[in-house]
Amino acid sequence: MGFWDFLVWLLWAYVFFAYLMVLFSIFADIFRDRDLHGGWKAVWIVFLIFVPILAALVYLIARGSGMAARSAAHMARAQQDADSYIRSVAGGSASDEIAKASELLAAGSITADEYQALKAKALA
Repeated sequence: MGFWDFLVWLLWAYVFFAYLMVLFSIFADIFRDRDLHGGWKAVWIVFLIFVPILAALVYLIARGSGMAARSAAHMARAQQDADSYIRSVAGGSASDEIAKASELLAAGSITADEYQALKAKALA
């Protein structure tokens, strides 16, 4: 195998990998779309299996702009879910922690020195 044969093989490998990435993104978009009903999803998948390149081109032309919007909405939901999870795990603000420490002090669960330590930690 010569140098040029290797370059041609590398080009075809790149084209095949790019095609697979397009195909996977189309499949993800088909199942992500809530407006597309089950029968139409099945039709798109059958066409993608039996006439893959033509079906992929038609799908990208017909529904490509919607793909971008659905992908952006999915990423925004994922970011919002991650942010809410981080906020729930990280705890509240400094004032919330001081209020909790104050309640513990009022209940007699902690001493005044411990309250000052918790307050300094929350403000740090």
